[in-house]
Amino acid sequence: MDENNRNLIMAIILSIAVLLAWQYFYNGPKTKEREALKQQQAEQQLARQKQQGVPVSRADKPELPRPVASGAPPKPAPGAAGVPSAMPSSFGTSRKSALADSLRIALETPRLKGTIALTGARIDDLVMTKYRQTVDPGSPAVTLFSPSGTNEPFYAEHGWVGDGKAKLKLPVPGTKWTALSRGRLRPGRPVTLTWDNGEGLFFRRTISVDESYMFTIHQEVKNRTGAAVTLFPYALLSRHGRPKVQSYYLLHEGLVGVLGEEGLQEIDYEDAIDDKITSFKNITGGWLGITDKYWGAVIIPDQKMPYQARFSGNIVNAQERFQTDYLGSAVQIPAGGRVSVQGFLFAGAKEVDVVDANAETFAIDRFDLLIDWGWFYFLTKPLFFALDYFFKLVGNFGLAILIVTVLIKLVLFPLANKSYVSMSKMKKLAPDIAKIKERYGDDKTRQQQATMELWKKEKVNPAAGCLPIIVQIPVFFALYKVLFVTIEMRHAPFYGWIKDLSTADPTTIFNLFGLVPFDPPGFLMVGVWPLIMGVTMFVQMRLNPAPPDPIQAKIFAWMPIMFTFMLAPFPAGLVIYWAWNNTLSVMQQAFIMKRQGVPVTLFENIGIKKKQGARGKT
Repeated sequence: MDENNRNLIMAIILSIAVLLAWQYFYNGPKTKEREALKQQQAEQQLARQKQQGVPVSRADKPELPRPVASGAPPKPAPGAAGVPSAMPSSFGTSRKSALADSLRIALETPRLKGTIALTGARIDDLVMTKYRQTVDPGSPAVTLFSPSGTNEPFYAEHGWVGDGKAKLKLPVPGTKWTALSRGRLRPGRPVTLTWDNGEGLFFRRTISVDESYMFTIHQEVKNRTGAAVTLFPYALLSRHGRPKVQSYYLLHEGLVGVLGEEGLQEIDYEDAIDDKITSFKNITGGWLGITDKYWGAVIIPDQKMPYQARFSGNIVNAQERFQTDYLGSAVQIPAGGRVSVQGFLFAGAKEVDVVDANAETFAIDRFDLLIDWGWFYFLTKPLFFALDYFFKLVGNFGLAILIVTVLIKLVLFPLANKSYVSMSKMKKLAPDIAKIKERYGDDKTRQQQATMELWKKEKVNPAAGCLPIIVQIPVFFALYKVLFVTIEMRHAPFYGWIKDLSTADPTTIFNLFGLVPFDPPGFLMVGVWPLIMGVTMFVQMRLNPAPPDPIQAKIFAWMPIMFTFMLAPFPAGLVIYWAWNNTLSVMQQAFIMKRQGVPVTLFENIGIKKKQGARGKT
């Protein structure tokens, strides 16, 4: 096996290994046994509760952080002064019933629709009107927030806690607030809620929202008690039940935040349950929240206010419950005085332009990390911007992928050109290398020395043929990441049967592309575009004569088939990119071979001329 073939096979094996690893990451770890065990434990606990006559319900009480002395970690403060009391609510109430059972203020923006509960002043009902649950435009809109008591509660809450020394009557989840007006909350039209504790403290909360999923919560307290009061502002996000995640490795879904000098924090749902509480103190700047693949909810404190942050997970009535919260610095309210604090809530789709604009408008520290760009951040984000730019020009992300692929080929042209020139020279030197082998026989050392001298004399780099493959790997990963994590690619169609570039080609050859009423298993879902990709790879590999070594020849023969099956479950946009890239590579290599005076023997390598010659003899 000569050096050039050895390097080429090493590059191919490396590509296969990397693709297999990413295929594994794409599918995610298999968690069926763990989920089955959790379901069994939940059923056993519910059965015990029924036998004991215990009502099946959940506490509505959020776990609030407690003011702590320096050096002590933040803790929940059940039963302490200033902490809201429990408000039991039945489990499994329909969302429609839960919304109808409480007084609410409607909210509406170009992107959101929902309500704010006057009981507790929670933002607990949000629907993203721009996004549907499936590719069918008639499917229901995506729901982000739901009230407590429903199957999957998810809500945001702001408020105050005391220092635990003075017995103060503070607003709790069951507090009934009064709206100063009954109008809808809209961009440019905030709503104001008030509550008087009847003991000298008057609370006022003004909520505003813009067109980019950002809520501003302005809290004010007037003190008429005759004595100074110390309060701590807080905000929390609470989610009951673990959502179905897409992957544990390709992107992060769960609790997330950027906490000042502590930097980016990512806690999976499983780790949140295992660790119970992860807390940070003396933080300035940043944000924290809960993120899904395409949506997110984030609470954002005043970027100049020191605060304590916490991520937590526990199990209540056999259901997992997750929370992120922050506790602001102490606020002194003198007798007869008033104070106010301001915080923010982002709740909506993680659109790149929207996230970046909010980061700049509100000066939020590293808010762009809400989108998981991955390790190739320096490559992934520019690649997205390029795709988005051409999408806005041509109106189709599939066409944008084809255009960007051409630009990538142009950028890499000097490297690829050098590689293909080197490969062409290697083909020219094939007769000379064959003579060297005949001259030195079994003396491998002399053969290698003579071959190296020949390459040096002719200025040939045998490793150059590997460079195009190796350089393409980071681009492949970056495009994979863009297609997988950016919401702009979600439900983005191409042409024909490709309705969503972020998912696999839905057709398969094993039911004749839908003509036969047969639903094949996942590993047989090999659609039209994976087959096109396999054909282009076959042509590209046959552009060069088959290697003389039979093992190499078998590897090359099976490579297109292996890649066809491996890439079939990948996003259709990625397979289209790979097929188009192969086509451009074939054209480029054929052009360079002709310029170097090397014959393009594609048809001969396939065997067409041999068959014609055989027929002529007969």
